[in-house]
Amino acid sequence: MTPPSPDADSKTSNEPSICTTVAYFLPCSSLACLELAPSPMSTLSTPITLSTTTTSFLLHSHSHSHSQPKPQTVAFPRRRRRRRTTTTTITITSCSASENPQPQQKNKTSDSDTVDEKGVSPAGFLAKRGITHKAFGQFLRERYKALKDLKDEIFNRHINLKEMSSGFELLGMHRHPEHRVDYMEWAPGARYCAIIADFNGWSPTENCAREGRFGHDDYGYWFIILQDKLREGEKPDELYFQQYNYVDDYDKGDSGVTIEEIFKKSNDEYWQPGEDRYLKNRMEVPAKLYEQIFGPNGPQTLEELPDLPDAETRYKAWVAEHGASPYDVIDNGKEYDIFNVVVDPEWRERIRKLKPPIAYWIETRKGRKAWLKKYIPAIPHGSKYRVYFNTPNGPLERVPAWATYVQPAVDGTQAYAIHWEPPPEHVYKWKNTSPKVPKSLRIYEAHVGISGSEPKISSFNEFTDKVLPHIMETGYNAIQLIGVVEHKDYFTVGYRVTNFYAVSSRYGTPDDFKRLVDEAHGLGLLVFLEIVHSYAAADENVGLSMFDGSNDCYFHSGKRGQHKFWGTRMFKYGDPDVLHFLLSNLNWWIVEYQVDGFQFHSLSSMIYTHNGFASFTGDLEEYCNQYVDKDALLYLILANEILHALYPNIITIAEDATFYPGLCEPTSQGGLGFDYYVNLSVSEMWSTFLESVPDNEWSMTKIVNTLVSDRAYADKMLMYAENHNQSISGRRSFAEILFGEIDEHSHHYKESLVRGSSLHKMIRLITLTIGGRAYLNFMGNEFGHPKRVEFPTSSNNFSYSLANRQWDLLAKEGLNRDLFSFDKDMMKLDENARVLSRRFPYLHHVNDSSMVISYIRGPLLFIFNFHPTDSYDNYSIGVEEAGEYQVILNTDEIKYGGQGCLKEDQYFQKTVSKRVDGLRNSLEVPLPSRTAQVYKLRRILRI
Repeated sequence: MTPPSPDADSKTSNEPSICTTVAYFLPCSSLACLELAPSPMSTLSTPITLSTTTTSFLLHSHSHSHSQPKPQTVAFPRRRRRRRTTTTTITITSCSASENPQPQQKNKTSDSDTVDEKGVSPAGFLAKRGITHKAFGQFLRERYKALKDLKDEIFNRHINLKEMSSGFELLGMHRHPEHRVDYMEWAPGARYCAIIADFNGWSPTENCAREGRFGHDDYGYWFIILQDKLREGEKPDELYFQQYNYVDDYDKGDSGVTIEEIFKKSNDEYWQPGEDRYLKNRMEVPAKLYEQIFGPNGPQTLEELPDLPDAETRYKAWVAEHGASPYDVIDNGKEYDIFNVVVDPEWRERIRKLKPPIAYWIETRKGRKAWLKKYIPAIPHGSKYRVYFNTPNGPLERVPAWATYVQPAVDGTQAYAIHWEPPPEHVYKWKNTSPKVPKSLRIYEAHVGISGSEPKISSFNEFTDKVLPHIMETGYNAIQLIGVVEHKDYFTVGYRVTNFYAVSSRYGTPDDFKRLVDEAHGLGLLVFLEIVHSYAAADENVGLSMFDGSNDCYFHSGKRGQHKFWGTRMFKYGDPDVLHFLLSNLNWWIVEYQVDGFQFHSLSSMIYTHNGFASFTGDLEEYCNQYVDKDALLYLILANEILHALYPNIITIAEDATFYPGLCEPTSQGGLGFDYYVNLSVSEMWSTFLESVPDNEWSMTKIVNTLVSDRAYADKMLMYAENHNQSISGRRSFAEILFGEIDEHSHHYKESLVRGSSLHKMIRLITLTIGGRAYLNFMGNEFGHPKRVEFPTSSNNFSYSLANRQWDLLAKEGLNRDLFSFDKDMMKLDENARVLSRRFPYLHHVNDSSMVISYIRGPLLFIFNFHPTDSYDNYSIGVEEAGEYQVILNTDEIKYGGQGCLKEDQYFQKTVSKRVDGLRNSLEVPLPSRTAQVYKLRRILRI
């Protein structure tokens, strides 16, 4: 069907509107114009209508577990559109509610408190926190201006930030409905690009980007089309734009209805009788005009053609003879249009009410069976491939940067990407949606590879079947996975990432990981990934380093492009194409694998040019001097803005040893926009105490000051007693420190065992209950895993003996089972009493001499006696409410491996009307050494 003539009455509408519509019209073929093709290059032959608000860019969420009831709008600075000269015809229609908009009034605030937009203050959090620092405030304002400039640069190439962060929809390998596969890659330093694979005999000439066929653009993007091959005896499709359903309705097959029948049916429904007369006889009107002007025997050649008056003169002569007509071509005086064709209003309204014949266009599609019958896939599922570049330094073979499944180099073999396109009947189908985000997070940190009991690399499926039920039983409500993204060397724990869009193939397939996430959601667990965007592996054959032969493709050149101590590459965050890659990577893990959040690893490595290896005194000058990478900060701001706009329930966690000011402040107030930050100093303090400080010299004041280091951000703090760093990074876990050197035949064996068990429980309890709204534990530490983790390396003869977890210890009576019972009850305490989600605790008793700490959080009273020898029969602790208090958790219970010093009748305590710790009442409680108790007010006594 040929589309009707465009409405010629382009009079300005009187209806109010705030939209700006940009339509790109290029030559298209009938029904092919009615659907947007997924291919980045095929879209150039279709009309696209883009609607954006004049003051904001609407970011529509993808339809998956993070969907929200209505689109979220992110307000960005208004950008002026500039006319650009292109070979494409561009029609721009702007409309507004007022022809003469009112001028904006100037904001009367001072320079130090400038608000550029509604609700936006570049240095707002400084005033909120009562911080005065001229240099840092100026830095924040300059950073905000740089952010606006960066967004303007982005919007010159992308519609909005959602499109900016969805590069995975175009780049990489994608199947196109028109029986082909499209491949797109960014390599600005390359001169030639081709796909070499097992299906083309690893030939660098068979599947290559061709100049003049959208093969290469000015930004360095390469485009390759891999056409499906006709099977023997099959004829090409009648329509050059014939499309196929590869996934939906894959068993539909060929409907048996011809293209001519579909076109006739759509024309009969669309046109009234006689309206398509000139469409069927396209030469009738030109022939009549020719005969009218020259007569029946007019000139037949250009030489015979006489001089003709101009169109305006002929028009006036015709009007003088025949009179004006409502169908005349008249000049409306507008700059952007010479003539305006006036048509019948009734006919125009009828045409406007018609819906585009999309249904007929879809009907022309054929099914998967018809496609497989006619074509051989250009790149079959499971094919191995690499990208071939010809560069100024010679030919290169690389694993594609946007590859979603990669086999790293093993035993001297070269790495390659694997095309993952399983048939629809084998594609993983999601069963569960993400659980609701809880008010408090109890995160279980895990590494899939070491999660099994056997000395080998465990798989996604083994983790799903064995570890997920254990996590749910323990009482955690979220898991955080490390080492999931593809990395070359197993011993790097996954921190030297090589392929940012691929799950590690050593653990299983992409569908195996989807099953893991899906089952976790079904158990009520959120799934977080530790994402490493602060640096990348320096490997050239499988990673991004020297990807296109140049040293500055994804990374800085020179010393700035190298991490000072780790030998990794540092990203060039100021490059829009690098931002495109990294921001799309975050969106990819949510869209493809439905993860619920990210912990951003080692922000100090990217924020500072010295990679965080410098002494910090706390002066704000250190956060805005010449060593701060402003581009990296802008990336983090953009990442948080986009993630929280597209997915309001997403969780982002910052791991920054320097605690950069404003980490968890809103981006509109000068912050970086994270939801939580990790208090890294807590685990360091506990490790120092356990390894270097005698028990009787532990400082209660230091413990409290470290645990509650910043009360202003207490509700944003994530704390842990120990995470994977204490177990993996060549160090010892707390359990190994406490129990590893105990001799079973020693006279002090039992005493040492009780000491270790008591401190293990007390450290975890106070870390959980005194801090912020999030707590983290590394896999196995909940039951005191006796051994550290050692990945197989040359130093241990590539042994896997310590690269596992001894789950069998939980089946035996003894210490590990007791510690596990305590950890479960500790999680239940938070679940039932909502400890983490409550306000910051009231710390009213910190005594260094008696080594006792006490605080109140909600209805609970926490008391800790860290003294190694002194027990107290009637220790006075102040409370506000008079009444009866009951012990609901006691670290010294026998079922937790304790000594059971507290008798049953001592679990209930009544207050004494005596002012202690500045509170009106007090409890006189028994406190055995190295024990902790949690009291709950059961009955209030009114005096």
